[in-house]
Amino acid sequence: MQPTPPTLPRLVLDGACLSAEAAWEREWLCTNGLGGYAFGCLDAGPARRYHGWLVASLSRPRGRHVLVPALDQVLEAKGRRLVLGGGAQRPEPSAVPGARLRGFRLEGVLPVWTYEVDGAIVERRALMPHGRNATLVQWTLLRGPQRPLELRPYLDLRRHDEALPRGGPRMALAHGGRPDHPVFAGRVGTDGIALHVACSGEGEFEALPQTVRDVLFETERARGYDHVADLHSPGRWRTLLRQGQPVTLAMWVGAEPPRDFETEWRREQERAAALLVRAGAAADAQTARWVLAADAFIVEPGTRLDTDEAEVPAAFRSVIAGYPWFADWGRDTMISLEGLTLLTGRHEEARAILHTFGRYVRDGLLPNLFPEGGREALYHTVDATLWFFHAVARYHAHTGDESLVDELYAQLEEIIERHLGGTRFGIGVDPADGLVHAAAEGYQLTWMDAKVDEWVVTPRRGKPVEIQALWFNALHWMARWAEARRRPVQGLRHLAERAQASFQRRYWDPQRRHLKDVIDGPDGDDASLRPNQVFAISLDHPILAPGHWGPVLETLRRDLLTPYGLRTLGPHEPAYRPHYRGALRERDAAYHQGTVWPWLLGPYVEASLKAGTPASALAPLLDALFEHLRTAGVGQVSEVFDAQPPHRPEGCVAQAWSVAECLRAWHLMQLARKAPHG
Repeated sequence: MQPTPPTLPRLVLDGACLSAEAAWEREWLCTNGLGGYAFGCLDAGPARRYHGWLVASLSRPRGRHVLVPALDQVLEAKGRRLVLGGGAQRPEPSAVPGARLRGFRLEGVLPVWTYEVDGAIVERRALMPHGRNATLVQWTLLRGPQRPLELRPYLDLRRHDEALPRGGPRMALAHGGRPDHPVFAGRVGTDGIALHVACSGEGEFEALPQTVRDVLFETERARGYDHVADLHSPGRWRTLLRQGQPVTLAMWVGAEPPRDFETEWRREQERAAALLVRAGAAADAQTARWVLAADAFIVEPGTRLDTDEAEVPAAFRSVIAGYPWFADWGRDTMISLEGLTLLTGRHEEARAILHTFGRYVRDGLLPNLFPEGGREALYHTVDATLWFFHAVARYHAHTGDESLVDELYAQLEEIIERHLGGTRFGIGVDPADGLVHAAAEGYQLTWMDAKVDEWVVTPRRGKPVEIQALWFNALHWMARWAEARRRPVQGLRHLAERAQASFQRRYWDPQRRHLKDVIDGPDGDDASLRPNQVFAISLDHPILAPGHWGPVLETLRRDLLTPYGLRTLGPHEPAYRPHYRGALRERDAAYHQGTVWPWLLGPYVEASLKAGTPASALAPLLDALFEHLRTAGVGQVSEVFDAQPPHRPEGCVAQAWSVAECLRAWHLMQLARKAPHG
């Protein structure tokens, strides 16, 4: 007998959460396991260049492309046209009143809106079938008399990070097909694409083109980007919305249409329920929420595979660093791996991710990132490579799978050798003290990587503190793996001992009671108070002597800890910026100069538990972030927060390592509570 699948948790918004301002500031997100997504304001038209009902991840043209940026949805009642959110229309309330958003919820991860329309109640649901570049939207009349419903999609064909469209349409009607199923075609360079749109119900498609000019994208304006677009619609459907007869609009790329809405809805809910069972999270609402949020980031990066390749890896997986604008980054992937996959029971996907990145090791370096739509990686990073050792070790600890270490051993060995001999971007081990240096003019090599034009905001050239912690950890793991395979280990242990001795001598600042952030830089040592020193305690093999753990953590707790993570710079430092806002240059000036990052809570909790802090004292740290799931990107955790109260969320509305490290911190506290004297 099959077990009954668990009931999926609901995240419900109502009341003040749905005021006009709140519904504008909150955003919803669906993802498809390919990097594609559907994304928008809770109850408004597009405000970002990334907003759209279908943003497909395409192999040709490569990258994620906005195909349906807006969808007008108009119900007629008593001679008035009542507009639901999500379209290009921005009518004056007095001229064309909108339908009132009465409720919003996530059923699992799928969004459901409830509108009150002149006394009637209309429900709208949306989903993306996993593994398909498709979006299905359904409208159901729950209460009230039948109403005419008009649906008008606006089409585009531009990479999601490109400038907003001005001028003529980029997608045109290719052929009508059935009256309810037109096909539209567009081209980027030599690459063509066909978009199918089908509507259920009694209506037929009417080829009635419409252009809405000068549509204002408010969030883009606030962020200092181009913010005005011309949106084009090829036509509309007019149908009737009756009780018991939902209307569905399906939009997809590829010849095979999605299944009917209810079938696809059920499949997605069953898939989400299976994730909770696999993670052992079905009975714990908070863990379940983190697990469901994590699912959005694990993808098959199809944009790096050609359809005519002779050999396509059977397990090719990666991690989207954040929605909407990040692609897959090596550093973010390795840091996120444990929370996203190992703590959620997705061990095979963790293995596939490590193999995928292992394929791209070059010159002893792991990729920093893959540019949007690109197959060739960029390698300007010193820390992603060393996080690779940590991720492999975490995989081994969770699974006991020795074979992965065997399969990656040559790359891991090469990384150590290339760091000892020196590699690109000035990365290498200083023979004078056994510490790793990294410096290349014009490049940002650590996770504090903001750069505007030629200005590297936090260059951190020299010997950054967390790089030494990661190097020491990597040497210890390599020695253990070498010993298990009867390889020489004494040299590795000597390197680790030498690095630790140098670290103890050089990084502790007795006057400031914390570690220096960088030593041996172009201008000498940098003793600024930053959170990077936490890794000297939190990693599996801490490089910092235990006698200094207490003072370091006390300083971090006093000056950097907030309800949403750690500040990236102490408030008393001259370069401190309290707010992350404005145009790109202003934002990047604050990005790592005080701005709070939630992902740092993971290592902070781990370090604190190691130092003997009771789990009960740490438990409140996640309260604010759990409540944050109801704001910004609903059901997700933002990339960053302002350094000063009220700590406004900013950056990406859904960030992989924010979610992963919240989940990991929660898991560590749960384990500590269960342990004796925890």
